[in-house]
Amino acid sequence: MLGLLFLIGAALTSWVFGLSRLMTWLVLGVVWLAFIPISGQLGRLGGDSLQGWMVLGFLGLAVFLYQSGLRWIRGHVGPIEPETGETTAEAQAIPPGLSDPEIDRYARHLVLREIGGPGQMRLRDARVLVVGAGGLGAPICLYLAAAGIGHITVIDGDTVSLSNLQRQVIFRSDQQGQMKAAAAAANMAALNPHIAVEPVARALTEDDGSLIAAHDLVLDGTDDFETRSLVNRLCVRAKVPLLAGAIAQWEGQVTLYDPAHGGPCLSCLFPEPPARGLAPACAEAGVVGALPGVIGSQMALEAIKHLTGAGLGLRGRLLVYDGLYGETRMIGIEKRGDCPVCGSPLEAGPKAS
Repeated sequence: MLGLLFLIGAALTSWVFGLSRLMTWLVLGVVWLAFIPISGQLGRLGGDSLQGWMVLGFLGLAVFLYQSGLRWIRGHVGPIEPETGETTAEAQAIPPGLSDPEIDRYARHLVLREIGGPGQMRLRDARVLVVGAGGLGAPICLYLAAAGIGHITVIDGDTVSLSNLQRQVIFRSDQQGQMKAAAAAANMAALNPHIAVEPVARALTEDDGSLIAAHDLVLDGTDDFETRSLVNRLCVRAKVPLLAGAIAQWEGQVTLYDPAHGGPCLSCLFPEPPARGLAPACAEAGVVGALPGVIGSQMALEAIKHLTGAGLGLRGRLLVYDGLYGETRMIGIEKRGDCPVCGSPLEAGPKAS
């Protein structure tokens, strides 16, 4: 009993002082060896106590060898995927099209089951158009560039101002006065030299149907209803999916408009523009600086999911975020049969889920 108490004390001392696993076992082994002669000499312990002490020592040695063996196996064999029996490295084989620097850069994507090598190559082959390089566009551009989207077009006709820097984190103070599209493109290229970024330093117009059609996905980060409606119409005509986000003060929302694949468009939800004053721009209503980061990052995440086929997207669902109270909810949305833009024959209306 006395020796067991010393062993427990030694283990607790090792834990308190943060000793390594090997040092802890070494301390326990020294205590065990020290009590072998003591247990044999003390008559009150008897021979049975010495025999039990030896058994305890051999059990401890067996546990030590078992743990060491497991650590060796983990260090030399990749984890096994339960569905296929393959290791993660085998299941997510690195495609030959990626260079060594790209493999290092996208390593955290390559080990994800839902992305892996094939998904990363889909990102590399994708063409994405970002409309608006403002509050939402800033995190969108940064995260899409970092993710390795092969070709990103940024269209914006505005210039960088000091009031933008509270939330538009893609820009620097020394870029004031520059066109947002060009400044964003330069910073994206600096972040990831393996992608192509095309700046378009002007506003989107009705004549940009061919620009929309040249891309696999459009992300709308604008802040006025007229531009959002224009982007929606052009995407519906070109049958290109549209990831749309909106923010105001403390709240934001994200959805995927994709009538070509069964989802609604913007006009299905909002067939008429809001009355004057009901949906003011951020310059009028204000916006907390981190909110565009939350919603813009969510849009970038949904873009990555959409392009790689990972998870469940937001087609037919509207994500609503309340930053002031830390609440998120999902609303189901459907096509409208009388939609003036996408003209779906399906039943109309949004529905709460």
